[in-house]
Amino acid sequence: MEEIIKIKPKRTILIVDDEKPIVDILVYNLQKEGYDTLEARDGEEAVRVALEKKPDLILLDIMLPKMDGLAVCKRIRHSLNVPILMLSAKDEEIDKILGLELGADDYVTKPFSVRELMARVKANLRKLDIATENAIEQSELENHEDNSNKIEVGDLSLDLDKFEVKVRGRVIDLTLREFEVLKYLAKQPGQVITREILLEKVWGYEYYGDIRTVDVTVRRIREKIELDTSNPKILVTKRGVGYYISTNKER
Repeated sequence: MEEIIKIKPKRTILIVDDEKPIVDILVYNLQKEGYDTLEARDGEEAVRVALEKKPDLILLDIMLPKMDGLAVCKRIRHSLNVPILMLSAKDEEIDKILGLELGADDYVTKPFSVRELMARVKANLRKLDIATENAIEQSELENHEDNSNKIEVGDLSLDLDKFEVKVRGRVIDLTLREFEVLKYLAKQPGQVITREILLEKVWGYEYYGDIRTVDVTVRRIREKIELDTSNPKILVTKRGVGYYISTNKER
């Protein structure tokens, strides 16, 4: 019996930066790793190319002509659920927080290590591959195992086949990263997970930046699932330790 070998399609990465030397470096290194690349030199072109070509991942500079990267991120996120890695020469906390709150998955400050950036690109695409493979496998099994791939904890319900989250029966629109955070926590209800573990398991690599990335992502999730974000009942903080999913239903 012949073994069937699955060949993965080449991933396409959109590079959005108005500095040609940086674009050239990224194109060279990404293509050397086997990726196809697209380029955009300003914000308006970035939105147009992203929506037309639907790349698998976007490297997005914040300082752009015509429309800044934060506005681009917001526009793209309305239509596409692809990993977005923000690039910026700024090292200001406010820019990082804004980028993550608008739906970016990661943030890299210039000057960056090409090796580290490639690792982050691979990690984000690996998560995308795993999510896609799981969806295909579960779709093939859905006629045989009803409700086999659902998680229900308190008021929270996750359908891993559909990448769908419901809170008290209402469908919540989450990005892939937000969904992965909730899924990881919901698989261990009531167990406190540290920020460092979340970065390793959900972001998929050893993270050398600060752990504010997790805090901002959690805050974004809470704005979508909690009735009162100042007093969360579903995604709860264990002060000084990390986060957990409550097993209680809100009355």
